[in-house]
Amino acid sequence: MLVPLAAPSASAQSSGKGFLFGEPRWTMTLRGGFDRAIAGSDIFTFMTDTLTLDKGDFSGFTFGADLAYAVTSRVDIAVGAGFVRSSKTSEFREYIGTDDLPINQTTTFSRLPLTTTVKAYLYPRGRSIGSLAWIPTRFSPYVGAGGGALRYDLRQEGEFVDTQEGTETFDVFYDNFVSSGWTPTAHALVGAEFALSPRLGISTEGRYGWARSDLSADFEDFNPIDLSGFSATMGFIIRF
Repeated sequence: MLVPLAAPSASAQSSGKGFLFGEPRWTMTLRGGFDRAIAGSDIFTFMTDTLTLDKGDFSGFTFGADLAYAVTSRVDIAVGAGFVRSSKTSEFREYIGTDDLPINQTTTFSRLPLTTTVKAYLYPRGRSIGSLAWIPTRFSPYVGAGGGALRYDLRQEGEFVDTQEGTETFDVFYDNFVSSGWTPTAHALVGAEFALSPRLGISTEGRYGWARSDLSADFEDFNPIDLSGFSATMGFIIRF
């Protein structure tokens, strides 16, 4: 005797046995990792030449969140935010104070992008059984691109050197140099999602972001600052 396929029960749906009532439309991702600043403009070259800094000191750990809506079975539109910050104490390479102590300062560099991304999945993210049950695919690679706005903040606080042109005389003074603001940004990404259950999963992602901005008056003699960077992150996924 043939028995018709019954609709999955609510208890089965919540127990994580492998399916949901229909394909989920929303996905929340919480991610963290490391962001490598490109630091390609002359302000960074000046800092690394005169202070005991290198380009790696402008990179740092990053974290962020994305909320995505599935417009089709293989295309999402996601809005997200991220944050990366570095802080490093340094000293002048060629000068030392009259007290024979280093001339110290602290450099802080942070970036906060607010973006919209279109993500395209290379394969279907799941399959339907009958008219109700939906089972996620274990592995779902994707690519994406988008843009938005980026808030940056670059500041140096501490002791600095004022040289007398044509002499070896210099003065040491205390100051706080700041440049900050909003600028457009664009990015491209590639990643993959791994299903742990119908509602939960993990993700890995590589993202390259492009951005530049004019510096504030404290750094007026320099070209626009390079705010680009590459991040590698892992995330925790919730579908609903």
